[in-house]
Amino acid sequence: MSDTGGVDTPAGRLQALFEGHRLTPTQRRIAHSMVRRAGDVPFLSSVELAELAGVSQPSVTRFAVALGFDGYPALRRHLREVAPAEQSAASASYNEYQQAVEAEIENLRHLAEILADPRPVQRAGRLLAASRPLPVLGLRAAASQAYGFAYFAAKVHPDVRLLNEGGTMIHDRIDAAVRAGASTLLCFALPRHPREVVDTLAYAKEAGLSVVTVADSAFAPVAKVSDLLLPAAVGTGLAFDTACAPMLLGRVLLEAMCDDLPDAQARLEEFDARAAARGLFVE
Repeated sequence: MSDTGGVDTPAGRLQALFEGHRLTPTQRRIAHSMVRRAGDVPFLSSVELAELAGVSQPSVTRFAVALGFDGYPALRRHLREVAPAEQSAASASYNEYQQAVEAEIENLRHLAEILADPRPVQRAGRLLAASRPLPVLGLRAAASQAYGFAYFAAKVHPDVRLLNEGGTMIHDRIDAAVRAGASTLLCFALPRHPREVVDTLAYAKEAGLSVVTVADSAFAPVAKVSDLLLPAAVGTGLAFDTACAPMLLGRVLLEAMCDDLPDAQARLEEFDARAAARGLFVE
């Protein structure tokens, strides 16, 4: 479940186009790749899009037909009409580092538009606040996102359990959380998506946990094993992806969770008092 309606950005327009269609796993993979490269997609051939998504060229054609177009050329023509390439004189002269920053600014604008409807985040906040303990999962590229959320969440939530290392023990740790009373698992999932994350979320759902996921798009591979998916796009202009929007969405989730934790403010004040007594921080 996600909410991206009404977002007037390349990625938002693509997601609005895809929503309401029952897509196969291969088609969801194509959709996910298109959202990640939303600015480039109107100018890619079907062969180039197939290579980008790691699928066959006929799969791209079938995908376009599934969306209601006669074929991929008609889909690409539509995308060019609704999202014409427009570059200001300033942006055209940006170097690659500036372009990466501009792309992240666009991702943050996209996130701001999504948050115009706060209900999905508020629902997620209620689920996270009610789960005792609260397991927080993030592997590989998403490990730092999970760590950052868990670090701050532990200041207001009575029992946060970070799952940022994979391996055979991760199912044991989920079982332990369920036995201790957990009701929800929060997952941060970023590309490239490890198969282990998808398998772990499926296991968590089988164990009875609700799964709230922050992912780079509503069509990420983790969508099928998530009860509530909150999208936040990543930047792809540098050698390694940048994740400003997922990080900010994590902080927004913290705020929403605090709103449903009656003693959150008291816990923060208690931490500040102890930190001051210990001389923990340099003023």
